[in-house]
Amino acid sequence: MAYSSKCLDILLSTWEGGGNVPPTLGAARRLLARGHRVRIMADSVIGPEALAAGADFIPWTRAPNRMDRRPTSDPLRDWEAESDIHGFLLLRDRIMCGPALAYARDVLDELARRPADAIVTCETLLGVFVGSDAAQVPLGLLCTNVSLFPLPGLPPLGMGLPPAASEIERAQYARFGKELLASLSEGLAPLNEARVALGLQPVKDFTELFLIAQRVLLATSPAFDFAADTLPSGFHYVGPLLREPAWAQGQPEARPDEAELPLVVVSFSTTFQDQLGAVENTVQALADLPVRGVVTLGPALAGSRVPAPANVTVVDFASHDRLMAQASVVVTHAGHGTVIRSLAHGVPLLCLPMGRDQHDNAIRVTTRGAGLTLGRNAPTSEIGAALSRLLSDSSFRAAAQRLAGEIAGGAGTADFVAEVEALASARALRPTAKPSRPTEPCS
Repeated sequence: MAYSSKCLDILLSTWEGGGNVPPTLGAARRLLARGHRVRIMADSVIGPEALAAGADFIPWTRAPNRMDRRPTSDPLRDWEAESDIHGFLLLRDRIMCGPALAYARDVLDELARRPADAIVTCETLLGVFVGSDAAQVPLGLLCTNVSLFPLPGLPPLGMGLPPAASEIERAQYARFGKELLASLSEGLAPLNEARVALGLQPVKDFTELFLIAQRVLLATSPAFDFAADTLPSGFHYVGPLLREPAWAQGQPEARPDEAELPLVVVSFSTTFQDQLGAVENTVQALADLPVRGVVTLGPALAGSRVPAPANVTVVDFASHDRLMAQASVVVTHAGHGTVIRSLAHGVPLLCLPMGRDQHDNAIRVTTRGAGLTLGRNAPTSEIGAALSRLLSDSSFRAAAQRLAGEIAGGAGTADFVAEVEALASARALRPTAKPSRPTEPCS
């Protein structure tokens, strides 16, 4: 695909959901490096990172807007969910549909202030879909994990299911998917009210919403994901947009007596998911193993007191790339960013999923033979046994290293920036599209 010679004005939008933020910043840097103008519309807490990436920044005003990363400022609060499915319904009501009109009006206000050639948004911000549709600006979705949209032949999201092994399982998965879609669609009323308020027709279910987008860009590796029967038109893998956040700096130094010990890196979510118990159990499991452990608490738990044995160092922040370059195992909640970064370094994983898309990431790890999965409340003894197995059985590392090569090779992926440039050209193909402003030089 040929690169655009025109300087485009791209509006990126996202929210502080943890693992979706670094890929958005990575996307901004790639677009800026190609010479395009980029602004990021997001929670205020993301502002300093957006500006450091070189993008302009616009905070949400009507929509939920986090000023910090404390649990008390989180509108989602999905750690209160009674089940993983309930967690998805909270996401539906508190982010995807409930504040749809607020997100749409914020986007429309920004477009009135400064037009855009295209909008690229996190796929869960359905209110941005509404604003884009009302303004008739080409819309792309940046999926910073495996696809939220159901793809033919793939297990439904949220259940941690492996690929169907029989026609009976395929039929079961299809039924599960319909039930999940029906549950999500039951919460569409606020979104449809937003659409009607802005002169648009209501939609019947979630599948109609994804048809609004001209591009759905999956920021993962097809080598990691399960293979769909077919990818719908406009869906493209663009590979992981790995970019460490600005706060992930530094690396604890090993003591001389620890230098030869295998390194186990422990990293759970950057957002609060009530994960402290899992962190503490993992730390205690490391006490009985001949390893060196490094625990990065991240923004969610920074400042927490975690009792640690002599062979474990607990820090608020550190560079995961630097740690994983030396690691033998990574223990994680199985967020997509941590998982794909570990695999890109060829490091096997012990996954303790908390919810969201984490069970689906974990099953991809175990199906590929690159790690093991335990429950989030696994006791110390089970964690220790799993770590001993991962350290002693070389097949796990061999599988992770195979994946590292496939991820680095980029087979089956498209160029992210070229896809955004093609998205922007869709304006000319829409007969009712509003005229674009005159081309301005980028600076």
